Amino acid sequence: MDDSRPHRPSGILAPLLPRLVAQAGVLAALAGLLLAFVLLGDLRPDLALLGFLVMLAFVALRPVPAAAPAPPLEAAVAPEALPDRGGADLRAFIEALGDPCLVLDRRSAVLDRNGAAARQYPNLLPGRVVTLALRNPDFLAAIDGVLRTGEARSFEWHEVLPSETWDKVLVAPLRDGRLDWLEDAERRLLVTFQSLTELKRVEAMRSDFIANASHELRTPLASLLGFIDTLLGPAARDPAAREKFLGIMRGQAERMSRLIDDLLSLSRIEMHQHVRPTGSVDLVGLLREVREGLQTQARAAALEVVLELPAEPAVVMGDRSQLYEVFENLIENALKYGAGGQTVDVRLGPADRPGLRHQVSITDHGPGVAPEHVPRMTERFYRIDAEASRKKKGTGLGLAIVKHIVQRHRGQLAIRSRARPGEGLRVDVLLP
Repeated sequence: MDDSRPHRPSGILAPLLPRLVAQAGVLAALAGLLLAFVLLGDLRPDLALLGFLVMLAFVALRPVPAAAPAPPLEAAVAPEALPDRGGADLRAFIEALGDPCLVLDRRSAVLDRNGAAARQYPNLLPGRVVTLALRNPDFLAAIDGVLRTGEARSFEWHEVLPSETWDKVLVAPLRDGRLDWLEDAERRLLVTFQSLTELKRVEAMRSDFIANASHELRTPLASLLGFIDTLLGPAARDPAAREKFLGIMRGQAERMSRLIDDLLSLSRIEMHQHVRPTGSVDLVGLLREVREGLQTQARAAALEVVLELPAEPAVVMGDRSQLYEVFENLIENALKYGAGGQTVDVRLGPADRPGLRHQVSITDHGPGVAPEHVPRMTERFYRIDAEASRKKKGTGLGLAIVKHIVQRHRGQLAIRSRARPGEGLRVDVLLP
């Protein structure tokens, strides 16, 4: 009786047959190519058959790389590399910001803060509602607007106590790409504070500078025009009046010339303030030279400039002409405003601050300056008594020039005064 079961390939052909079937298209194309070479070219049929058999064996015996195991279902659908909503990544991000930064929840309670925020707002502890600690109407409106619309808001925050400050505050939604922020029950806000105080102060100083410079030039210029009209009119034939008015006009012209010279000097110093000087200057010899150059002013003020200098040279890296201008300006100011004392003391010694080696102190024994004026004395055109300053031929720019020169030399300038009789004003110049 015949076996009716289908014949199954056995032996070595059983595992090879699926590979040949899978590559049937490639083998058929190869067979067609060899047939074309036989019919149209000079390829011998036996060589063509031999080549086809070799390729057939190569395909059949070539090892097949093992397929990668399919990932389990839960691994395939679980999100990968999604940020932890509370996590260390956000903490590291806000801590890396140089400006104060807060993370708030939907109730405006503080979830996290960086070090800058902790220093600036120490009462904003995690868990505290920020609107209870910072009662600013614009801040409350910005938070409310973001919570309602999901759009970032910013405003300028101006405080006057304990000191005048400006901040740009940005309140923005902290979005998670997986959810609609407005519908997220755990939605969060990011609040950043960018200080604008220095920028505002620079703008105010620039405005004051332009206004003051215009005023300082307008006054002598108006005097010159008035005296010129007088000389062209009523005093045209009066030699005595002409001589008197010409002397006043010369003084006003010299005042404008000094002001322009100081403005140009200040501009040059600011232009090169970032470039550190490379020359060498002996402070001992320089201070002696400055004293000799001011002997005439000292005799006119009935004061003596007393030097207290070390025996050995004190060499610093600097620009000799600029350092000469610094000490000439400071000693000259001490001679002008140190009336009532007998001496102006100039002392050179070691500095007591890290990174600075030499300290030059100029002290007068006059009436001194009230403490509230001291922080502003290096501002351009700042005068404690404008009329007295003009009578002493001051331009209001001397200490500003001194400050910029000292900064260019990577030094520090300190002014001290107690406004007590006999104590006067002391200015310290510290240099590396």
